[in-house]
Amino acid sequence: MDKNNLPKDLFVPLEQKEDTSEKISRPSRTFWQDARRTFFKNIPAMLALILLLAIIVMSIIGPGMNEYGYDDQDLSRAKMPARVPGLENISWSGFTGTFTREFEGDTVEDASNKAIQRYDNQEDFIDITVVSEGDGSNNSATIEATYHPYEAKQMEETYFWFGTDGLGRDQWTRVWKGTRVSLIIAFLAAAIDLLIGVAYGGISGYYGGRVDDFMQRIIEILIGIPNLVVILLMIIVLQPGILSITIALTITGWTGMARMVRGEVLKLKNQEFVLAARTLGSPNRKIIAKHLMPNISGIIIINTMFTIPTAIFFEAFLSFIGLGLVPPEASLGTLINTGFDSLRLYPYLLIFPAILISVIMIAFNILGDGLRDAFDPKMHK
Repeated sequence: MDKNNLPKDLFVPLEQKEDTSEKISRPSRTFWQDARRTFFKNIPAMLALILLLAIIVMSIIGPGMNEYGYDDQDLSRAKMPARVPGLENISWSGFTGTFTREFEGDTVEDASNKAIQRYDNQEDFIDITVVSEGDGSNNSATIEATYHPYEAKQMEETYFWFGTDGLGRDQWTRVWKGTRVSLIIAFLAAAIDLLIGVAYGGISGYYGGRVDDFMQRIIEILIGIPNLVVILLMIIVLQPGILSITIALTITGWTGMARMVRGEVLKLKNQEFVLAARTLGSPNRKIIAKHLMPNISGIIIINTMFTIPTAIFFEAFLSFIGLGLVPPEASLGTLINTGFDSLRLYPYLLIFPAILISVIMIAFNILGDGLRDAFDPKMHK
């Protein structure tokens, strides 16, 4: 076919419309929409968030899920092992309501007598399994003794889901109440750090000059004071408790947030949108609150998420060394301290609060990593 003599009906003019020529095929999203989308796609962060929400809910409703009070003492039920309906017949579950331990002796009878003496001569409620009989010389006999304290104390229909402590107090109630106290201290300290640190750092970075120099010298002085010294001073001035721990965590805890906010404000305060707001006559407080803070809100949220587990760990550390809450008040730190004293004989007193504080710490750190990725524009796809 001759290219120069092509029929004109083969060519159809393209109709151009001004309203569609520059149309974007995908809807535009805001920064927060992009951050939310990235966060929801982060499966570990979402699982950590769900787990933390479940722990927070359990810290609220957990202490009321049975009939035992937070501080109900009864020595007749002291140091009962964990027992859960449906799991009591599964040997590997750890909730069978029994104590199982190996004993050694020169003979099987000698090892059996040690087991009987260990469990208050309750021979009728001890199941003994011979592991090795020994030969009476260098090789000793070994038995495995399983003690049934619920049957020995005529408590076959009673269940303590996390066991009881040395005073007969229900560990389920105390663990969740202690979790509530630890979370309250952590969230309260983080909230105060957030308020003071953001305001202090924003003012210092925005005004600069002598104001910044003076405010930063105050921070340097506070950073130079060891936290334990502040704790001891608070305990001397105030009674040990939630208030003294929160104040001690707050006195120096906000300095990191303040320095981070100051650095971000210094980077943003000379940007065009800030200069435009100044030109239009916006007051300084409005520029800080409406223009600067929203632009660094992602970093503030991330830093707060990492502050909460730090506060939980610090409270647990103080309670563990005896500088925190005073019994009968409970937190995860006091419960771990109590369980550590009887770790070899009653490990369940340590295991449950230790697992819980570990899960909380790990979940908050995974959540913080997820938020950091969500607020990083380079991670958005």
